[in-house]
Formats: sequence, structure tokens, C-alpha cells
Amino acid sequence: MKHINTENRNRYALITGASSGFGYEFANLFAADGYNLIIVGRNEKQLQKITDDFKAKYDVEVTPVLKDLFDRNAAQAIYAHTKTMGINVDVLVNDAGQGQWGMFAETDLERDLDIIQLNVITLLSLTKLFLKDMLARGEGKILQLASEAGKTPMPLMAVYAATKAFVISFTEALINETENTGVSVTMLLPGASDTDFFHKAQAEKTVVYKEEELADPVEVAKAGYKGLMKGENRITIGAGAKSHVAMSAMMPDHVSAANMRKKMELSEKPDNENRREALHDPSFEERLKIVRETGELSGDYKSN
Repeated sequence: MKHINTENRNRYALITGASSGFGYEFANLFAADGYNLIIVGRNEKQLQKITDDFKAKYDVEVTPVLKDLFDRNAAQAIYAHTKTMGINVDVLVNDAGQGQWGMFAETDLERDLDIIQLNVITLLSLTKLFLKDMLARGEGKILQLASEAGKTPMPLMAVYAATKAFVISFTEALINETENTGVSVTMLLPGASDTDFFHKAQAEKTVVYKEEELADPVEVAKAGYKGLMKGENRITIGAGAKSHVAMSAMMPDHVSAANMRKKMELSEKPDNENRREALHDPSFEERLKIVRETGELSGDYKSN
């Protein structure tokens, strides 16, 4: 059993998407820091395993909540559950999110609507319900999982990128609204990461997944956790993601969309080839030089 930070003994962190990926890593970090957990997910077996492991390893309370966040009433049910248990949520981590790869006209409509429900409606609902309580107490923290994808249009994952654009805009507004309230709102903007996201989105054969360096979810979660605890509002992880976010502010949207299209197209490399082999990735300065030389930042980008 690890040493527990007793200052957090009576604090609770609620984490969605806690069964895997960033959600699992955040749950591990909070538990290691002495927080009691409310972990939300759809995989009952995995949730129970995490519950048993973290209780034994960290000696904290872990409450698994089996809930399908595609359900329109999921957020209200989760909130009601915490009230029934007499728990005040000190930290809300809205991690759960999914995407769907393919041409928009050809993807499944119900799946698109589910993604909007999960990435937007459930996130919004949980935020509203728990933010009200935090403001009434004059303290609390909220972490929203955005993405660098929300900074640019993304052909072949159009709905996913649009939902993340909502998260970014929504969170920026909340950052302003919660100033000087004792409540901090943070958004995390990771780049493409080595989680099960691409598998769920059926995007394992794309250029970005097979040919580019993927961020380590452990390191992304650590950076996000550190920034959250410091009260930072915006956290962008990795040089590639930082460059992408910076360039998206200067490039016309149609240029950004064309660049993202190339990343999201199918890779011609065989599946067994090392997706993390060294590639030349133009630096921020190189990309900015290209933009300046080929077109006005506020107008059309002229390319061959």
C-alpha cells in the first residue's frame, strides 16, 4: 500500500470513461493522491477490477457506477446517485468520448447522434449539475477532455472534431464565468494518443495512427493532472499538438481541413510496420514560414 495524502481523504473525484485510456490513468493519479473515486463506465468487469485494485493499493473509497453515457438521462442518474450517497464531488473529470471514422455521408447516423450525445450533451449535463454545487460551496475543479482536433475541421471524422470544437468553446466560456469563484475549469488538449480511441472509431488504418508518433496516455494524464491541481485553464500536451493548435489559429480553415484529410486517410503501409518509426515532422517555424511564403494568413492559402 502506498503512502496516502491525508489532506484529500474526504475528497471525491468523479471520472467518466474510467475503464481505460486517459480515464483510467486519471483515476490512478487521483487515487494515488488520496482522493476517493467515483468511476463511471460501461464495462462492468473492468470497473470492478479497478475498484478492487485501487482499494487494495491506495486504501481509498472507490464507487463504480455502471452507466451508458449514450443515454440521455445518464448525467441526471449519476448526479442523483451521488446525492443519495451523500457525496459532494470535489473534482469532475469529463473524459468519456468517442469518434467515428469515414465520409460523413456514409457513416451511421445513429452512431453520429450517439457521439454527439456522449461528447456534448452528457458532458454539458454533468458539468451543469456539478458546477452548480461547486459554486454554492465556493470550491471545486472541473477537467474537460478536449482535443487538438477541436481546433480544425477534420474530414473523415467530421462529427468528432465538431464535438470537440464545442467542448473548447464551451469550456472557454466557463473559464470566464468561474473567475474569482473558487472553482477552476481546465481543458486538456492532447494530440493523437495511444489509447483505444482509434479502435473504437475504426480508424486503426489511418495515416495518423499507423505512421505518426502517438502520445503516451500516462504522460498526458500526468501533465493534465498537474495542470488541473495548479488551477491552469488550458493544457496542450506535446510539441506536435502545440504546433497544430498554434498553426490552426493562423491557417484558413480550408487549408487546415486539407491537411487533416491527409492525416485521416488510409495508410498504404502494411499493418505490421512500425507506426512509430522516425519521420520528419516540420517544426512550428518551418510550417509558419510555408504559410507566410505561400499566402496571406487571412486569405486563401495558395498551394501547388
